[in-house]
Amino acid sequence: MSSVAHLRTRAQEEASRFPALLARAEHLAGTVLLGDHGRRRAGLGDDFWQYRPLRAGDSFRQIDWRRSARGDEQFVREREWQIAQSVQMWVDPGASMRFSSHKDIPTKSDRARLTALATAVLLVRGGERVGLTGWALPPRRGDAQTLRLAEYFSTDGEDDYAEPEARGMLPNAKALFVSDFLGDIAPVEAALTKAADRGVRGVLFQVLDPSEEAFPFHGRTIFESVNKSVAYETLKANDLRDRYLERLAERKDRLDTLCRLTGWQYFTHHTDHSAQSALLWVYRALDGSQG
Repeated sequence: MSSVAHLRTRAQEEASRFPALLARAEHLAGTVLLGDHGRRRAGLGDDFWQYRPLRAGDSFRQIDWRRSARGDEQFVREREWQIAQSVQMWVDPGASMRFSSHKDIPTKSDRARLTALATAVLLVRGGERVGLTGWALPPRRGDAQTLRLAEYFSTDGEDDYAEPEARGMLPNAKALFVSDFLGDIAPVEAALTKAADRGVRGVLFQVLDPSEEAFPFHGRTIFESVNKSVAYETLKANDLRDRYLERLAERKDRLDTLCRLTGWQYFTHHTDHSAQSALLWVYRALDGSQG
């Protein structure tokens, strides 16, 4: 097959994924019963939301004189659409995310994309602006935006591990980074530091296969990266278990410490657990109700 034909075939395969991914995400969002999701949020409507003090740049026509007459401060009537939150996402497209230890367990990539897109569906329904980090897809409202996100999330990367994209982050926005975070940690530290400097707070959502937590390997084993760029053979895999688990614990502790230092939240999800529990945690963390 020529390189052009191969690229065309791969493009067609990737394009066929995102409508199905979006349908699954919308279904997942619909099945999650969020007790606090029904409360009023910033949205598309013109309904009154709250009073706030007059700020530099506000027009005097915005002042609510009746409310301002109660004291010495001038107040503005703020509408729902005026305070909608921007949420920017990065979902790891790296080859390591396409791993699954069993045919009945979804790949890390599938769970990551499904959770992120279902979160976007809920946020958009609440009137929030949702987009990607970087410049490819700025935060917007509306169902068309979730379709664009589904298309972006359905594209695979070539490298084993991808680096978080931290460009184009809006000041004081929220962010969601989803990955296994098993690659070089330096780009993750740089991304969260940059985000924190811009007042961005968010969620570091680590997705792992259960075998990556348990290391259930014994005897002769060949460890191979998903894109087959790295391979390692051992005759006594069980001898590696303690060292591996120690390094994994160190990595998770470092991620947790990094999040605490930058005001983010960190959580590890395993792909053999329910997608609903993942969505519920992520949504509540972004919403500020997840401690």
